[in-house]
Amino acid sequence: MITEQLLPARRRAIGVLGTLARLVVGSWMLASNIAAFQLDEWYEGVLGLLVFPAILLLGQWLRLHSTSTPLRATGPVGYLVNAAIFLALYLTPWYFPPLAFTSDAVVYFYGASMLLAAVRGYAGCEVLAVSNWLLGRDDQVGCVVFLPVDAVETRLSGAARHEQ
Repeated sequence: MITEQLLPARRRAIGVLGTLARLVVGSWMLASNIAAFQLDEWYEGVLGLLVFPAILLLGQWLRLHSTSTPLRATGPVGYLVNAAIFLALYLTPWYFPPLAFTSDAVVYFYGASMLLAAVRGYAGCEVLAVSNWLLGRDDQVGCVVFLPVDAVETRLSGAARHEQ
């Protein structure tokens, strides 16, 4: 199967609920942008699907030169920073119209990253899905959107293990 060739064998950190949640939200984000796509705004897709992931990949690669410790920004501060960055990029049409194109670009980025996170079984926020995949890492940034789903799934899988 092609996914087995592209993705190294690894234990999935999310189950069916986490996978479905990421597939649904990621697909919805991409579909909403694709439905509104205009040829003269092609650069939004390039920014969201290539430039944003490349920036995070470069950042993670540079970070690896100083430490190999896994990044775990999964507490309230990680959730807040991730949500603030998303909102800052998404809301540019309202507070800085010259950068309005980042609104659709960030939706492309998060949507595609969520789909990759679902395929990989990646827990945590999807913003590092591409860099984790390419660098063979499991760094995590908090994602308030999937926190409830992942918490319920962890609780359910833990209860199932205890019953065996």
